[in-house]
Amino acid sequence: MASRTEGSNLVVAKYQIPIANYWSLVATMKLLIALHHRFPLWQVPPWFSERLRHDFPQLEVVHLSDYERVMEEIPDADIAISWSLRGEQIKAAKRLRWIHSTAAAVHSLMTPELRATDIIVTNARDVHGPVVAEHAVALAFALAKRLPQAVKYQQQKHWGQMDLWYGEPRPRELNGATMTIVGLGGIGRPLAKMTKALGMTVVGVREHPERGRESADVVYGYDELSIALAVADFVVLAAPVTPKTHHLMNAERLAQLKPDAYLINVGRGVLIDEDALVTALRAKSFAGAALDVSTEEPLPQDYPLWAMENVFITPHIAGLTDKMWERHYQHYTENLRRFLAGEPLLWAVDKEKGY
Repeated sequence: MASRTEGSNLVVAKYQIPIANYWSLVATMKLLIALHHRFPLWQVPPWFSERLRHDFPQLEVVHLSDYERVMEEIPDADIAISWSLRGEQIKAAKRLRWIHSTAAAVHSLMTPELRATDIIVTNARDVHGPVVAEHAVALAFALAKRLPQAVKYQQQKHWGQMDLWYGEPRPRELNGATMTIVGLGGIGRPLAKMTKALGMTVVGVREHPERGRESADVVYGYDELSIALAVADFVVLAAPVTPKTHHLMNAERLAQLKPDAYLINVGRGVLIDEDALVTALRAKSFAGAALDVSTEEPLPQDYPLWAMENVFITPHIAGLTDKMWERHYQHYTENLRRFLAGEPLLWAVDKEKGY
């Protein structure tokens, strides 16, 4: 039965039926959870699907522990939770109407096959955003107060007070400093709020600068990124991955940072040209970098960033919290109730823009 959505109606054959009424005609809707990662926390826990079955008895919930049976299960799935469905799987998904990604970034889902469909995509930007923003603030404090160097001196049993004060750059205050946040979305907005509370000036950069003025003191578009970089004491990358932001921080942009500025990446590794980053850090053209993400993860052991004195690495832990999956459940089930009622979904992704 061919169908498509128009507003709050589902067009089945040539008839428009309210979505809520349409699903009442379907005996059971199928929700497919197809999500696997080597890091256990990123995997949907068993209680999540059990709780869904209890709270939404009208759903058939199929929870896969790997990707081997996706092609077998997806043809009759109405809803999916996944972050990496391939093009041929989308083509096989004849009933699929909604995909939810438990990640904030959805670039791995954005295949030509998916973009060509009416399938709605939502993400978890408001699940992860505030937690990642906290981590970005922690990294800014660590760099400003030179905590990585202090830890090194502790391991050496060396009282490094003189070293920390007379070394470059010296410890500094966040109050009165300027933070440029590239991306004023799920991470950038709460980060702006936190840093303004610390007395920092916040400069934002986003695709549509007219929409972010409630978060930052001043907002620029990407065509004015050079201005935003030149005034920053701290630059935080929190932008989505798109063709425009891939290697956004290349050699030219890195050269625009002030000599005493710090670069923080809590977005995705590909936002930075890492070869250019290594070159700039070796030349000490700016103060240093804190990286929670890298292009290749785990970061290879022989990669030069590991050994650099002016680099602080955290292993993609910005979003880690023991409350994460409970927050996922609350956000997801709010959207699930909206979907079943034929209401607009929250956190919808623009498939053409990729975020």
